[in-house]
Amino acid sequence: MGTFAKHIILCHIPTSDQQPHRPPPSLAPPPPPAAEGRLHSTRRRWTLLSSVLTASSALGLRPPAATAEVEQRWGTRSFFREKYFEPGLSPDEAAARIRQTAEGMRNMRHMLDTMSWRYVLFYVRLKSAYLDADLKNAMATVPQARRQSYVKTANELVDNMSELDRHIRSPKVYESYLYYEKTLKSLDDLVSLLA
Repeated sequence: MGTFAKHIILCHIPTSDQQPHRPPPSLAPPPPPAAEGRLHSTRRRWTLLSSVLTASSALGLRPPAATAEVEQRWGTRSFFREKYFEPGLSPDEAAARIRQTAEGMRNMRHMLDTMSWRYVLFYVRLKSAYLDADLKNAMATVPQARRQSYVKTANELVDNMSELDRHIRSPKVYESYLYYEKTLKSLDDLVSLLA
């Protein structure tokens, strides 16, 4: 069907001596006065809307604190803000966010049980993006004697999360559960090393 349409289009291309069919400009009817009124009212609406949005941002109107707390807990709003507008987290904040990630991964069990693969994949990738920077920042809080075991556990965690991502993408149910449990175990070991 697509190639047939291409051939028709190619056959009907106007040549240099043919002009495409357009009405002469003098025969085009002028716009009715009602259309001009609608055009001005539309412009006024856009002007009013942009004024309201500008004023609300200038006044600093924000959503209620409860909404911001929920967004922070889920990690949606904070991801963009921290990625693009904040320089980086301190080692203590990074360790706290690793603990928060461990709790979030435990709460993800229901999504795995209902096989909501798209949401699980989004959540795992979001937390993986966080962990990349957090593992490096949190290493400063680990004593020198335990750094080797911290690095080994962090590498296991990254490997398990990448395997979990791969098996969720396929989706393979048994392997997803297996690497989910391995990821939780690695996170628990990491949190115990940070404590």
